[in-house]
Amino acid sequence: MASFSFGAGNARKLAGIPLYAAGRILTLLIPRSRDEWVFGCGAGIGDGALALWRVAAARGRRAVWLVGSEREARDAAALGIPTLRKTSLRGLWRTARARVVVVTHGFGDVNRYVVSGAFVVQLWHGIPLKRIGLDSPETLRVPAVIEGTPLAAPLRALLRAMFRSAARRIRVLPAASHLVRGRLESAFALPDGRVPVTGEPRVDVLLAGERSERRAAAHALIAGACPGIDTTGRFVLYAPTWRDGAPDPAVPTRAEWTRIVEVLTRHDATLLVRSHPLGAGDYAPPFRTDRVRPFGSDLVADVTPALPALDALVTDYSSLIFDAALVPLPVIFLAPDVEDYARRRGFYGAYDDIAGDGCARDWDDAAGQLDAVLGDEGERERRVDRAAALSARVHAFRDGRSAERVYRAILAGADGIDGETNPAEGDR
Repeated sequence: MASFSFGAGNARKLAGIPLYAAGRILTLLIPRSRDEWVFGCGAGIGDGALALWRVAAARGRRAVWLVGSEREARDAAALGIPTLRKTSLRGLWRTARARVVVVTHGFGDVNRYVVSGAFVVQLWHGIPLKRIGLDSPETLRVPAVIEGTPLAAPLRALLRAMFRSAARRIRVLPAASHLVRGRLESAFALPDGRVPVTGEPRVDVLLAGERSERRAAAHALIAGACPGIDTTGRFVLYAPTWRDGAPDPAVPTRAEWTRIVEVLTRHDATLLVRSHPLGAGDYAPPFRTDRVRPFGSDLVADVTPALPALDALVTDYSSLIFDAALVPLPVIFLAPDVEDYARRRGFYGAYDDIAGDGCARDWDDAAGQLDAVLGDEGERERRVDRAAALSARVHAFRDGRSAERVYRAILAGADGIDGETNPAEGDR
């Protein structure tokens, strides 16, 4: 069962209105600096925030990372990144003073109550396939006890107004391409000028350096998360999408687990299971096997750097589809609830445009497709070509320098940071 839902999250937002009001007063009283930056990331020390941090740190920015756990603090310390607890008084003060605030999920990545007045950079956390923000009814879901009552409509209107007000604070929301730009503008109700096509910093790690170096680093990441694993074998990642409180319909039966492990064994492969960090599913096989390993966010905060070590991806509606296209990786689509998900959440475009006509509805079918991908070079190449074509549609840049372009966009928008002039956008 998922550990978070929009209904519960929105209930907390409504209850926190007095704190938002107090924070707004505080930001009116505390002057913001010219040069201090704060970073935060809902997924931990990684994603696009880490890529942008490295660019900013290399240029001498005065910055601190705001963390929410001891693990994040340790991960940051291992990378030499200074941190503060985002809920501490010092975390509140630094957020209130920061000229630039960088987040990847939402304002809760830093101290959410004192963001007003900052130059907010929302890096987001993947190209959306499922509808997000104002484009999705899930964003405005009210608590279950209110749904269906006369209070539901006015509360949804209030939530919409709060979301729009928060989104207006975003000054830079990078897009991977003009196609993706349209989705982000719609989801966050932002004008063109705030959604520059720079590429996504979060995928720079898939493009920088030599292919062999990226693959070696990815194997090292897997080995660190899965002690004793044989990295000479093949790897398949399974990454199901969060269902906003509903049970995951794709948890395998015992018979399906048997079929999955048979396929993995035949091709000397290991299935790395990565449930969504906001949800949970029972993905432990009902028998002993080394062919299935957990690979959740508790083990690997940022999965993107691991993609070059994979031989296939199994998923449903995850934005990893677009990240994997940069490798490029063959993808097996497993979506037993696609019609219901389309009604409840919705997609940008038609799902079949991404998944094709071979979407599996159960693990027996998905295992058969995986068997073909791992055992038939022609089938593998067909899916790799499809992934490469998808990459060409959604990624305008493939040079590993998107974080640099975003950094320049920040300087261009926040005039006079630390005396720097506004540089040109640069070449693609």
